Amino acid sequence: MTLPRIGSRFSLALSGILISSVMVSAQDGSLDVPKIERQADGTVTISAAAKGAVVRYSLDGSDPVQRSGPYLAPIALPQGGVVKARTFTEDRKQHSAAAEVKFDPLPGSKPLPSTLVTCTQDRDWPIYDWAQRHAAVSSHVQEHQSTLVFIGDSITQMFGGVPHDRGQPGREVWDKYYGNRNAANLGFGYDYLENTLWRLQHGELKGAKAKAIVIHIGTNNLGKNTPEEIALGVRAICDEVHHQQPQARILLMAILPRGAKPDATRTKLNDVNQLLAKFDGQNGITFLDAGARFLQPDGSLPRELMGDFLHPTAKGYEIWAEAMEPTLKQWLQP
Repeated sequence: MTLPRIGSRFSLALSGILISSVMVSAQDGSLDVPKIERQADGTVTISAAAKGAVVRYSLDGSDPVQRSGPYLAPIALPQGGVVKARTFTEDRKQHSAAAEVKFDPLPGSKPLPSTLVTCTQDRDWPIYDWAQRHAAVSSHVQEHQSTLVFIGDSITQMFGGVPHDRGQPGREVWDKYYGNRNAANLGFGYDYLENTLWRLQHGELKGAKAKAIVIHIGTNNLGKNTPEEIALGVRAICDEVHHQQPQARILLMAILPRGAKPDATRTKLNDVNQLLAKFDGQNGITFLDAGARFLQPDGSLPRELMGDFLHPTAKGYEIWAEAMEPTLKQWLQP
């Protein structure tokens, strides 16, 4: 089927698939609109004819832009949903019209919270390139057969380790505690739970010979998911880690406090941590809450420990490392 070109909007129902709202790019009408298809098992594929082009897509109804996640692998979508995609030039300066396809749920499928619908992201570009980091850390883990692995978002990424693709105020602390422990940093700035789960399912733990895996993830989902949905996403990540590295012990960290003073977000965060605490003792999980070490008696968060009230400073990373050290020392001893 040939998609309409410039100036077209249409809606077409075909075999349970709805293709709608194909909008024309004002930047480059010569780039082909991506083709979005779903297989019988619910797997969605996206393709583009342009050589060297990158397809960027969304599953949340947002319009694909320069910072949208790149299409790197088929998408599992048996529960249905809306997929939007655009073709971008490699330098992201030009893009095609947008393709939008709405898929109905397959018979017998159940609705899923967004925390379990895996997808890529690139929200921190141009600070770092998400796909490039994914390739780099996957290669590092496989080459070094990492013994100690940290999984998380920007809080973990800014701790230390390679690649050095953004500022790392915790680098000296990382080197002090983990420089000789064959550690790998799988922290990715602005990751939601569904992005982290995608990474793990697409090779980042391949080749690891982990004894200990530290997981700190979920703070970025606080603004768009319920505590129960966040806990489901964290549990899915723990289960994926256990499936791929069954010999490893998992140190599941409570989400660190954020915000200068107690507020509604802090209350929601505490609700999430109470749910995460229930995973302690299951499938090699040990739950550890280091949050109180960062707070004053009145609940305030000192700027000297988190300069932006979210990411630790060097002093904050030292406190975090000290909290984990007794457990990691026991697990990593010969």
